[in-house]
Amino acid sequence: MTQIKAAILGFGLSGAIFHAPFLEAADRFELAVILQRKGESAARAYPRARIAGNLESVLGDKSIELVVVGTPNALHFEMARQALLAGKHVIVDKPFTPTVAEAQELIGLARKKGLHLFVFHNRRWDGDFMTLRMIIEEGKLGEIVSYDASYDRYAPSLNSKPWKETAGPGISILHDLGTHIIDQAVCLFGRPEAVTGHLVTQREGSSVSDGFTVRLHYSGLHATLRSSLLVLEEGPRYVIHGRNGSFVKYGVDPQEDDMQAGCRPLDSGWGEDAEEKWGVLHTRVNSVSKRETVPTLPGNYMHFYDNVAAVIRDGAPIAMTAEEALVTVRIIEAVQESHREGRTIKI
Repeated sequence: MTQIKAAILGFGLSGAIFHAPFLEAADRFELAVILQRKGESAARAYPRARIAGNLESVLGDKSIELVVVGTPNALHFEMARQALLAGKHVIVDKPFTPTVAEAQELIGLARKKGLHLFVFHNRRWDGDFMTLRMIIEEGKLGEIVSYDASYDRYAPSLNSKPWKETAGPGISILHDLGTHIIDQAVCLFGRPEAVTGHLVTQREGSSVSDGFTVRLHYSGLHATLRSSLLVLEEGPRYVIHGRNGSFVKYGVDPQEDDMQAGCRPLDSGWGEDAEEKWGVLHTRVNSVSKRETVPTLPGNYMHFYDNVAAVIRDGAPIAMTAEEALVTVRIIEAVQESHREGRTIKI
């Protein structure tokens, strides 16, 4: 079957680490074009790909079926819109768009043009998240009553990329790390009934929010999501309590660190978690207690691209729809509104 010729827009962290290695490794894709306006890093890393200097030359290439938008957040909407108008299937990196209205416009445009629109919420394919999802779906914890997820880093200095530190649409830790753990909660529990959010700016000289606490309100369940750039001592990544027990997991999926260290998606041991990071499952059923470590399922972002190929070539269902990503954008807007107004926002 003919390979899907793909183009990547942008070759920063997103394009270089999260997209290009997977497109290059996947049998059903050809990484044909990379848009990089400055520098030669893309040409050195992928000498077989054509390096484009402007968007027009990418969208004008009729052989390109799929365009991956890996540019800064503020450019996601307009570049995805232009790619759809040019008749290309589109993958938009997270965050999908800065606003609900923009996300709705892209969804409507893709539907009108008969094209596929994917949103790269890759953390659904983190090994730790896949493991806790399996535990919940298998009913080992019983009815879930409390869910806590944290995504922290220690980065007290301002980012060297000016766009990441300039206040504007789609620029904050809420749109960056927050998008991941909000989407994971939506994946597990669906759309919340209401949202309460609090944003903080704590790093010296920062003009964007760099920490948050978000409460997602569900019937019988409260989910708390937290993130900060000033956490040096690691706390638990996930803490889940159900009527039959608890699951606690430390550590972050290793794929991003492995890629930055030069590993590739088809390498032996890809996505495998260190044993000392395996989560602890403690249950009590009929007065019988059991405490055990649970091996972390291997994470693999290649599953996302496998699904993209299956959707385009085989007519398979999309593993994560753009409409699901729209829910996350709506929650982010509600968090910002909640913070401004000091109240809980109904969804």
